Amino acid sequence: MRIAAMDWRMVEDWTRADDRVALPLGSTEQHAGLSLLTDALLAEKVAADAAEPLGVPVFPALPFGISPYFQAFPGSMTLRVETFCSVVRDLLDSLKRSGFRRILLVNGHGGNAPAGALAREWMMDNPDCRVRMHDWWRAPRTWEAVQKTDPVAGHAGWMENFPCTRLPATPADDEKPPVDRDRLSTLPPFEARTLLEDGCFGGRSQRPDTEMEAIWRIAVEETRDLLENW
Repeated sequence: MRIAAMDWRMVEDWTRADDRVALPLGSTEQHAGLSLLTDALLAEKVAADAAEPLGVPVFPALPFGISPYFQAFPGSMTLRVETFCSVVRDLLDSLKRSGFRRILLVNGHGGNAPAGALAREWMMDNPDCRVRMHDWWRAPRTWEAVQKTDPVAGHAGWMENFPCTRLPATPADDEKPPVDRDRLSTLPPFEARTLLEDGCFGGRSQRPDTEMEAIWRIAVEETRDLLENW
């Protein structure tokens, strides 16, 4: 259940009987012709869809992550690593004070990887809690489905092109040669923008919704399994 549909008494009642919770982590950054909030939208939706039949509370996605490499694209926001980790630590502390002890971080942005190390450090100081970092799009079963659908899959391409991330101006299906990721990783933001052009890492920009729905079902089931089988 999304926290937006709960009041504090409902949370208190929940934690008397269960201590599970989902906290999505996202970002606000360029995704070519898709929404700047793609990572946050998908992280929160997969968490909410997975948690719905279980009744597990789902918080809003943290909309800002670590995205320094996209800072030449207007609208892209970033936190420094230390700031991001401090925010996640404060949120974990707050969740514990609310009575949650099993916390699933449903992550939608690869740049947020430091949250995984922070979670392990936090458990060192909070041994009565369990935190699991779940990169939903590259979890084993989901990533296998992505690769079977189309092995050329990456940032701002077809694998992030869902109905909820499209805009009225999102271009129709197109194909772009894969970007040189090794070179990209060595460039400062303005040179990275020049290399990326529209921002997509390459491949097709869209695939049929039937294929995307099949991948989404697997992603939801895989996320639900983590919530259900601690």
